[in-house]
Amino acid sequence: MELTASARSRTGIRDADGMAVASFVLGLLGLLVLNIVLGPTAIVLAGLALWRGTARRARALLGLALGVADLVVLATVFTSSGAVIWNFGG
Repeated sequence: MELTASARSRTGIRDADGMAVASFVLGLLGLLVLNIVLGPTAIVLAGLALWRGTARRARALLGLALGVADLVVLATVFTSSGAVIWNFGG
């Protein structure tokens, strides 16, 4: 059973939309925990979603920005305290 070109196109766009949403969620979650892993993952998923032509372009761009923010937070915390681990209490 072979898919038609339009069915493949809809599936590809739906996959790209899912990547855009996943990028946003992982980028947001990465601001709180595991930013060393979730930040780059959010950046890669956002890039793939944009490359595949997602209909949720704004969500992918937010995921990209949050992924970069994750890495900025990590770099800031690392340079200020010299440790990769951080907490809210002080």
